[in-house]
Order: sequence, then structure tokens, then C-alpha cells
Amino acid sequence: MKQETATVLEHDNFQGDYRILRLAAPTVGPLVVPGQFLHLQIPQLGDRILRRPFSIYKAGAEGVSILYKPVGRGTEAMKPLKAGDSVDIIGPLGNGYPQMTEGKIPVLVAGGYGNAALYLKARDLPIKGVAFFGGRTAQDILCIEEFKALGWDVRPTTNDGSLGVEGLVIDAFDPWMKDQNARDLELFVCGPNPMLKAMGDRAIEHDFTAWLSLDKNMACGVGACLTCVIKRKTADGWEWARCCKDGPIFESREIIWEEQV
Repeated sequence: MKQETATVLEHDNFQGDYRILRLAAPTVGPLVVPGQFLHLQIPQLGDRILRRPFSIYKAGAEGVSILYKPVGRGTEAMKPLKAGDSVDIIGPLGNGYPQMTEGKIPVLVAGGYGNAALYLKARDLPIKGVAFFGGRTAQDILCIEEFKALGWDVRPTTNDGSLGVEGLVIDAFDPWMKDQNARDLELFVCGPNPMLKAMGDRAIEHDFTAWLSLDKNMACGVGACLTCVIKRKTADGWEWARCCKDGPIFESREIIWEEQV
């Protein structure tokens, strides 16, 4: 984890209401593991002093990129950022997705712009499999061509049927899973908690592995404030785990969901 003053290289519309922010961050960028996140101090936010967490879309020696959608005061305040501006970041934070188990078939599952957070994992996996991406409309399914260029079989679903299968991610995943040997699957998942639980339930029922990136409010990002705790199973019962420090990636069998959705 490093703190760095990053320079904005690009800040433009990406697709629909989504925007891309590309930062020159030569200290943080090379350290990023797929599934980690940044904590960004938003300039000109007045009394709102807390940093905002963002999943990392792309990273390397040149810096980092994030995809986001302005949905509140914090992200709205980011819109004036332009090339040449400075942004204070802390990262990379959290534990990323683990290495794929040998002999398994990788599957990516994402809801909303969670698929942007899976791009680095999709790039680094030695075997390319199927990617199930869900969103409300076609405008909410990001980066399809980027994943296809990496060799992934992308299968979108939309609530309104404007792209791919009409419905939720599970409406495409479930029929496909029935034709597979489920125990050979290893899932890497990112998105809203109800979708994470649905995929985790399937992993447990059919005895395959699913790595879930939990979506919780992370006020400090470094494990100090305890606002992002969840219940994690242990041999003797359960314990509190911090999403920002102990996660955000957890295996489906670790999570006690009763208070997470």
C-alpha cells in the first residue's frame, strides 16, 4: 500500500453515463493485483473528507484506470477533473483474486460495472472461459469488446432485453451450468450483493469454487474504522472480517449472508 499524488491523464465519457479516469501513478500502478481497489481523495468536496473506494479497471507501470458512474455527491464532484489535475490516492488496497486452481475452468460473472473490476483477472488468467455480464440495459454492459479481444466468450444479460438474454445473470448462467461438470468450475465474481449471494449459493450447492468481491461501504479502506465488517465462518463458529483489509475477495463458503444483503 502506497500513498501517491497521481496526475490525471484522461477523464472522459466512456459509455452511456459511465466515465473513465486514467491516472499517472508510477508508484501504485505496478503493485496492483487483480481485484484490489484504490481510495481516492476527491478534490473540492468541502466537508466530505472521507475518501472514496474504486475498483481498478486497468493498471501497470504507467498508472491506473478506473471506470465509474456519477451517482452521488462524491462521484459528481469528480466530473470537473481534467488532464493535468492532481489526485491523492492510496493503494492498492485489499486482497486480490487468488491464482486459479490447476485443472479448473475459469468463469467470470459480473453485475453492473463490476465487469470492469474483472478485466485485469480476465487478462491474467492462463485459460480463457465464459464471461457472464449483467446490467439493466445495454448501456450498463461495459467493455464487451475488450474481453472478447482477450479471448473470452462473453454472454450478456439485460433486465430490459436490449442486449443478450433478457433477465438476470443467473438466467444465462443456470442453463449453461447444467451442461457442465460443475465441480470443474472456478468463478471470479464482482457485483451487487444479491448477485454475489446467488452465485455463492450455487457454488455451495453444486460443489464448485466461487471467489466473491464483496460490495460494502469502506470508509477508511485500511481496516481501522470497522464499518465494512461481515461475519465469516470459522471452525468454531464465526468471526468479524473487514472487507477492506481481509477482503474484499472471499470464497463463497466463508460468508454468513444473513446480514449482508
